[in-house]
Amino acid sequence: MELLQIENLSKVYGKGENAVKALDNVSFSVPKGQMLAVIGASGSGKSTLLHIIGGVDRPTSGKVFLDGQDVFKQNNTNLAIFRRRQVGLIYQFYNLIPVLNAEENITLPMIMDGRKPDAEHVKKLLMSLDLYERRHHLPSQLSGGQQQRVSIARALFNSPAVILADEPTGNLDSKNSMEIVELLRKSNKELKQTMIIITHDEKIALRCDRIITLSDGSIVRDVNN
Repeated sequence: MELLQIENLSKVYGKGENAVKALDNVSFSVPKGQMLAVIGASGSGKSTLLHIIGGVDRPTSGKVFLDGQDVFKQNNTNLAIFRRRQVGLIYQFYNLIPVLNAEENITLPMIMDGRKPDAEHVKKLLMSLDLYERRHHLPSQLSGGQQQRVSIARALFNSPAVILADEPTGNLDSKNSMEIVELLRKSNKELKQTMIIITHDEKIALRCDRIITLSDGSIVRDVNN
């Protein structure tokens, strides 16, 4: 079953002589439960693609369907709800709220959505990511690897349709990087979680089911591992 469908996606920044085409007629689909790596040089369009899939940015043309829903046919209010409920975002620099502890950071998106977090679900997730003993620690009291695990827990907590990770290990040493990759792979396999990972790291890409290579805003290679 195709969870995600990208159809003729283009994104142009600026106008006239200053126009820059970040994505050029990109099309592909992602089956439910697949772990996909998107690689390419800086400026190839990787992050633009991720932000459009996540509803953070709008395309100049083309369509994104997630679980059969035309993402950009929604108004801004519904698009914000879509992002909170259907998309889990993991960033290179964690994007944690410094005055909230680990548990509060994880549950914040659900609370902002007006829903009450399930305490047992919170505990189970914290324990599976080896964060339970650190649940009351602020981000400044956590290591880089622990902060990224909090970021991953936050992304997984709502059980979104798709997890989007933008260079999730780019700010970590090699040991922590591999731990994060294995955690993502575990979540992918055990929870059947669909994932798209932007990375420069070949080792991460090779742990995924499939690799798409972008160059100058276009797909130049699409292979299964």
